[in-house]
Amino acid sequence: MGRGRQKAKHTKIARELKSYSPSVNYAALERELGHHEGGEDYVDKWADQYDDEDEDEEQGQYSAV
Repeated sequence: MGRGRQKAKHTKIARELKSYSPSVNYAALERELGHHEGGEDYVDKWADQYDDEDEDEEQGQYSAV
């Protein structure tokens, strides 16, 4: 018996999502995605916190032999 109420709720949410248009800061998005006009090199700010996966795999292969 609750199917009508559930369908109405989904319809309401779908209409809200359809008309939703968030404001987007395209300049900040472009900077974050890495569009460089000045020729800057990419620097991974998280690289120091994690080990490289390739090094772990190579060590595992040679130690098993």
